[in-house]
Amino acid sequence: MRYPLPLQSIAAAQPFPLLFATISGAHLYGFPSPDSDFDLRGVHILPLTEVVGLNTGPETIEVSERQTDLELDLVTHDIKKFFSLMLKRNGYVLEQLFSPLIALTTPEHEELKAIASHCITRHHSHHYLGFAKTQWYLLDKEAMPRVKPLLYLYRVLLTGIHLMQTGEVEANLVTLNDRFQLPYLPELIDRKRFGSETEALGHIDLAFHRQEYQKLVQRLETAHQHSALPEEPSAKAALHDLLTRLRLNTFAPTQLNPNP
Repeated sequence: MRYPLPLQSIAAAQPFPLLFATISGAHLYGFPSPDSDFDLRGVHILPLTEVVGLNTGPETIEVSERQTDLELDLVTHDIKKFFSLMLKRNGYVLEQLFSPLIALTTPEHEELKAIASHCITRHHSHHYLGFAKTQWYLLDKEAMPRVKPLLYLYRVLLTGIHLMQTGEVEANLVTLNDRFQLPYLPELIDRKRFGSETEALGHIDLAFHRQEYQKLVQRLETAHQHSALPEEPSAKAALHDLLTRLRLNTFAPTQLNPNP
């Protein structure tokens, strides 16, 4: 995928070295609208002097800015916070880590992805079930229901089922539907991709989608019950080792900007 080159320069210009920066949100999920902003997510590395004293550096950095026709939402976490989230039932950080839309990467990024496979447990299903419940609530209360939250609902449920069944993190709804073959998704995806962030559902039957939502929730719960994934992560020692090496390193990781 081609994405605006300023994303690479913005990532490289952050105040602390980045372990990686990837694109998340609608672009990752496979249904960006022409007016979608770019959600850039990553991990920064606070130097030792910013973590051992009384005055510590920021665990999270958030930047929102517009450059000509580019609207950017950037969020990065320090390595300790991000690694801690990896050991919890947090699907977001895994999706960011494994995003194939890379603005900036390092050799340590690849090392972290290898470690992350040992962070995935069957209890990540709770993250996706909770997110789906919230999305349906938001969709159901809208005066004029939009396409976007409905697509987010299906995306998160299919990602969760796929994760429980395969142990693989896949956040792209188009790719997921190659496997699940839900016949109504292509039309909804096209409406979002060729419409806008506020594209309304119009006369689509919400009762039908409520039934589909309930069916997929049941499929995810069943996938959780039958999953071969472990109960607990086993990557804490490896994450500790990587965090220590990165923190004590007096130079920034070698940053590699992939060709878009």
